[in-house]
Amino acid sequence: MSYDFLFFFNSILLGVGLAMDAFSVSVANGLHESGMGKGKMIGIASTFALFQIAMPLIGWVCIHTVLQYFEAFQTFIPWIALVLLLYIGIKMIVEAVRKRDGNDEFRPLSFVALFVQGVATSIDALSVGFTIAEYNAGMAVLSSIIIGLVTFIICILGVNIGKVFGNRFSGRAEIAGGIILIFIGLEIFIRGFFGL
Repeated sequence: MSYDFLFFFNSILLGVGLAMDAFSVSVANGLHESGMGKGKMIGIASTFALFQIAMPLIGWVCIHTVLQYFEAFQTFIPWIALVLLLYIGIKMIVEAVRKRDGNDEFRPLSFVALFVQGVATSIDALSVGFTIAEYNAGMAVLSSIIIGLVTFIICILGVNIGKVFGNRFSGRAEIAGGIILIFIGLEIFIRGFFGL
């Protein structure tokens, strides 16, 4: 393998493919907190990008060291993503309904919730370690950084889209954001569990 056009092109395509779940969650975050500032938007995109950098590298290391344990863990990936995103999505819907009824005040996205979202949307990127298994360490790191940069750009776009619609549709947008998270969890689960 070499640092040729195909290497960079494949890394960008991997980044786009892996960023789709993070993009959707970024839209949901923008819907939930339409008044967030640029710093928080960058924080959200950076969190997803860092997870998308780390997970393929962890997968690559596992393949080159403890392959048998990694293969056993892969069966749990769809379940973990499903549980985490269902929890966050349902919580977002409940908070939106309570706020609409006047029983609950607005709660901005917390670091813990963002961390959980980062894990849930990037955990399937562990399997990218198989895709980049033939790369040497330098190529694996560079490919993962490219994946992270692509994810960052896509997530900034997602948060902006969510903010625009969140400002227009208020409480209904938060419910839509929760539903999006639930559907992403179900999609990851179905894709991973049934091998689609």
